[in-house]
Amino acid sequence: MWNWRSLRWKIAALVIAASCAVALAVGVIVHRATADRFRWEGEGRAFMELEASEREYRENGGTPPEYTVFDPAEMPPELLERVEELDGTGAWYDTESVQGPWMWAAQRVDGGVLAVRIHMGPSDMSLAALDRTIVKASAAALVVIVPLSLVITELLNRRLRRVARTARHIADGDLDARTGAGGSGGDEITEIAGAVDSMAHALQERIVNEQRFTADVAHELRTPLMGLVTSTELLPEGRATELVRDRVRVLRGLVEDLLEISRLDAGAEAADPRWVPVGSVVEASVARAGEPTRTVVVSDRRVETDPRRLDRIISNLVINAHRHGRGPVEVRVDGGTVVVRDHGPGFPESLLTEGPQRFRTGASERGHGHGLGLTIALGQAVVIGATLEFTNAEGGGAVAVLRLPEGDPPPAEAGPPGSA
Repeated sequence: MWNWRSLRWKIAALVIAASCAVALAVGVIVHRATADRFRWEGEGRAFMELEASEREYRENGGTPPEYTVFDPAEMPPELLERVEELDGTGAWYDTESVQGPWMWAAQRVDGGVLAVRIHMGPSDMSLAALDRTIVKASAAALVVIVPLSLVITELLNRRLRRVARTARHIADGDLDARTGAGGSGGDEITEIAGAVDSMAHALQERIVNEQRFTADVAHELRTPLMGLVTSTELLPEGRATELVRDRVRVLRGLVEDLLEISRLDAGAEAADPRWVPVGSVVEASVARAGEPTRTVVVSDRRVETDPRRLDRIISNLVINAHRHGRGPVEVRVDGGTVVVRDHGPGFPESLLTEGPQRFRTGASERGHGHGLGLTIALGQAVVIGATLEFTNAEGGGAVAVLRLPEGDPPPAEAGPPGSA
């Protein structure tokens, strides 16, 4: 909210700058127009006074009245220049006098110059008072406009943040997220919200169709595959038969993985939690994986989880480390945290940033495969409420960290002292 780079503060700053510019422009225009009007009025009063003094000068037989100036030395040089330029009559607004501004009017009379002056101090004070009023009115307007602009901008920002929040939910896998602000006839934010909702709907349909296709293919392949497995058992023993059986086993594993992924995608998997010692379950899983793996149990803590799914996660992580990494492969158990590490080239950058992707191993140096093992492990971790993170070790090698939800076991199942 207080980020000065946010759109809210940028719009507020723009409103403040625009308001100040408008206030300044209006103030300058009003000031100049009022100042010109005061000068014109002063000039008119000065010429009226000059006309009266000239009549009195004539009536007195050439004697200038006391309130007039007849000595050119007492007149501003600019006034005399104006009289010469304007054929005997001119006016001058003197702002340099220490006694305040004066409006002069003069005309040539009997070879000399007769001049009068009008003090413009009251007009000058009125103009200063007008300037102060303009400043106060502008400040009062800003006091109202700035908070109002912040409120209006915040309303717009809320809509934009809702669209951004929905987009993040979609990026995190929540394809049911919608802004709920779409529709026709709205402003640009409404159009953006509608476009995000349309994109999410199209993306959801495409992914659902892909998942349905994967599940259908796996189900369709399962029946002929079982027949193929049965047929290979009837083949005579030999090198060729062993090769066929090996390829059939690989194909069967792929189909089973596809079926498991389709169930995970459909949300049909549910955990069957029970209190089990993590270290013992992990050791048994590593042993069933059939790969040479060093297992270290720092703390064999009991946690409430689904042991079958935990076994599936550990087996996939260990097999993936041997298949795509390089030995030695190490498994470390510390309470509810299980770390699987190999010493190969490490996970590719795309996997670290985007997560595991089915049918993509990420890098040729990590070997070949269909890329379903890590995807299944991540899906099963979600089912049991665990977190699975993928990183690379500083000294080289891929690291998978599984964190199980921990809690205190019931007293009846707490086990002997020191087992936690």
